[in-house]
Amino acid sequence: MTASHISRRNFLSTGTAAIAGMALSSPILAATAPPIRVGVIGTGSRGAGLITLLNKIPAFQVTACCDILPDNLRKAISITGSKAKAHTDHRTLLNDRTIDAVVIATPLFLHAPMAIDALSAGKHVYLEKSLSYNTAEALAVEKKVAESNRVLQVGYQYRYYGLYRRIKEIISQNWLGKITHLESQYNRNSDWRNPVSDPKLERIVNWRMYSEYCGGPLSELCAHQIDMIQFLLDANPTRAVAMGGINYWKDGRDTYDHIRAIYEYPGGIKSSVSSVLSNAYNSYNIKIFGEKATVEIQRENAYIYAENTQNRLGTVDGVTGATVSVKTQGDAEEIKWLQPGERLLEPTTYALEDFRRCIQEGKTPDSNVLTAKNSSLAIHMGNMAAKSGGTEYWPA
Repeated sequence: MTASHISRRNFLSTGTAAIAGMALSSPILAATAPPIRVGVIGTGSRGAGLITLLNKIPAFQVTACCDILPDNLRKAISITGSKAKAHTDHRTLLNDRTIDAVVIATPLFLHAPMAIDALSAGKHVYLEKSLSYNTAEALAVEKKVAESNRVLQVGYQYRYYGLYRRIKEIISQNWLGKITHLESQYNRNSDWRNPVSDPKLERIVNWRMYSEYCGGPLSELCAHQIDMIQFLLDANPTRAVAMGGINYWKDGRDTYDHIRAIYEYPGGIKSSVSSVLSNAYNSYNIKIFGEKATVEIQRENAYIYAENTQNRLGTVDGVTGATVSVKTQGDAEEIKWLQPGERLLEPTTYALEDFRRCIQEGKTPDSNVLTAKNSSLAIHMGNMAAKSGGTEYWPA
């Protein structure tokens, strides 16, 4: 094994009212039940952020952390107030019978294998998105969850966010009329690269750059939007086409620095999903186009634009009697979704509260193995279509 190439195996061995009601569904149980002892596997930026959020929820107690990078591990232990035990191998953490649940925030290709290991060890699992590196892994995790009596929740936190629940309600009330198209994007103006202190660590630290370890922007950025579209439409795509490539960051990476996928959903609905790493205009954005109105979703806000279908006859480009649009689109109206007095929280807080509730009450998470499997299959369809240049179909 050369310093510049680390195999997957060696990487593994070395390394709204409804929302408010859900979050507070059982305050007495949350306060009086024994603490849920948590081990965090993968303590990079996302794992460290999750530890910080877990520290704010009294029902959780982070008692162990695991990472193959010493700096990450030291930082994580510090965040716990030096109260957690340090591990460099996830299997030793899973062997600790005092641990009730694990949070897995490792590179994508480790998600499914580590989730299966954790379920086999009798742990509840909060797994960062997306569920799997490929379709076979998604099906394997689904099978393992069915065989266990443990909770597996996947970190699609927007399924718990009141903003999206309000949009889903608006769709169900037919505010938009017949929906025909959706557009979503997650853009950045960044090489998406982290500094490396030792060249031997390049592929460990910058795993997002290499297709051996992840699915590029579609799995790492657009995954949330793909999941949300399936949540809002209550449907899975039937087919996908896509194009991607590396046309800006020519720095040795082999995952795309841009991709655009088009999914077709039942009824002929088309959903365009794109990510560009060389321009951050409008960064995160979802648009839903209906015959009556359009909804635009941003990070913490959403707006609705009513369609104006009244036209008049006039002269257009010298043609008399042509149709002149009076106004093609109404003014933006902000969609209110926070309840009176409700504080705006980080979406992952709502998700972790549901993880607590599901463990203590034996419930199934809203972001569960089935919904996450379906989102992963859509991601894989898009990446496979971009690679093949053909059309990929929803697996039978």
